[in-house]
Amino acid sequence: MKVLANDGISPEGVSKLEEAGFVVSTTFVPQDQLIDVINNEGYEVLLVRSATTVRKDLIDACPNLKFIGRGGVGMDNIDVAYARSIGRIVQNTPAASSQSVAEMVMGNMFAISRSLHDSYKNMPVNGETEFKTLKKKYGKGVELNGKTLLIIGFGRIGQALASYALGVGMKVTAVDMSTATVSIPLTIHGIGTVHAEITPTNDLHAVLGTADYISIHVPKQADGSAVIQKSEFNAMKDGVRIINAARGGVVNEDDLLAALASGKVAAAALDVFENEPTPRKDLLTHEKIACTPHIGAATIEAQDRIGGEMADLIISAFIKA
Repeated sequence: MKVLANDGISPEGVSKLEEAGFVVSTTFVPQDQLIDVINNEGYEVLLVRSATTVRKDLIDACPNLKFIGRGGVGMDNIDVAYARSIGRIVQNTPAASSQSVAEMVMGNMFAISRSLHDSYKNMPVNGETEFKTLKKKYGKGVELNGKTLLIIGFGRIGQALASYALGVGMKVTAVDMSTATVSIPLTIHGIGTVHAEITPTNDLHAVLGTADYISIHVPKQADGSAVIQKSEFNAMKDGVRIINAARGGVVNEDDLLAALASGKVAAAALDVFENEPTPRKDLLTHEKIACTPHIGAATIEAQDRIGGEMADLIISAFIKA
């Protein structure tokens, strides 16, 4: 059986699949050539991440395609329900990248609290001649300890983030469709694990005004609407800081820029954008926005876990124990 890992797969994943008898290609195929290559080369398994989309037209045009895998959490680039309705297997690896995304969000919170992202850009250019000016500009940072972090979407990533945030002394609240109490483990090496209980609310507007920091971890909405837009910004406290490492479009970008201009939002960090892979320049160049190119899950450790887990899913689907 042939596997096309169009957006790549870790060496661990390749090794597992090849040892199980699969033939694996990691050569990227452009979207407009994908149908022809899948059919001509006889691929029965297609693995993607964010770069490749798998819509109804491709699914219908590739009748021999049996398994569609998405390395990572969200599957909004795949017509999942349709594919499953006609008997195709669709799987993802939602747990593999939770820690990587959570760690990047923590890094973003530190960065936008001390304007590190902007300082890193300006110091090489102007530090030699404007050192005192830059020192004054960046000398009004804030600490994370004691601040309230609101996590919107309290799944695996949100819970991993909560553990890190509690570890640096933040207060953590959460919004989720489920309001069941969650036990968050904090592992202290050499000492053991302690647990903190967090009970999410499903009333976003009830808690927006309590947060010093807001991190968003929800999928793209089915109707395309933003989770955070003008009405939500208006409900926040002045000087809030926002991180979006979920999906482009869950924060309205025009409303975010307006909130930054008014001072409602002190700073933001964006790993995802509405118009990927060509995000708007006024976001990328804004001194109060820390930007990264959708790399939340892109650590060596996460890629190894994603590749290994995806290989296991494929093997279990086609090889009987």
